[in-house]
Amino acid sequence: MAESERLAPDLAEIERLAEKALATIPPELARHTRDIVLRVEDFCDEETEREMGLDSPFELMGLYRGIDMLRDSTSVVHTQPNMIFLYRRALLDYWCDSGEDLARIVRHVMIHEIGHHFGFSDDDMERIEAAADLNAERAS
Repeated sequence: MAESERLAPDLAEIERLAEKALATIPPELARHTRDIVLRVEDFCDEETEREMGLDSPFELMGLYRGIDMLRDSTSVVHTQPNMIFLYRRALLDYWCDSGEDLARIVRHVMIHEIGHHFGFSDDDMERIEAAADLNAERAS
C-alpha cells in the first residue's frame, strides 16, 4: 500500500494503544486506576475548549476529569466517574508534526492524565513514565 493510501488510526486504534499503555503502568499504581473510564474522541467539546481557554481543540491531547485521590474521601459525593479523555485528532496532529512513535505519545498522555488522578507533580509523572517505558521495553 502506498504511503498516501494509509488511513489515520481510528478511535478504536487509539483506544487499543491507550489500553496497551495502561498495561505498562506499575502494578502498585494500576490497582488504583481500575475504576477510571477511558474515552477516546476526535476533539474535546466546546465547553472544555472554553473552560481551558484553548485557541484550538488541537491544543489538547488528553484530559482527566474527576476527583483526584488527594481530595477524595468518603464524604465526597461522586456525580460522575473519574474519566480520562484522549483526543484523537490532536494526538494525530502531534504525531505527524513530531515524527515520534504514536504508541509512545499515547502512553505519555495516558501517564500524564493518570498522574492527575493521583494528584502527582510533573516530576512524579516523569518518574512513572520512565518506569512505564522500561516495562514497555521488557514487554516487547
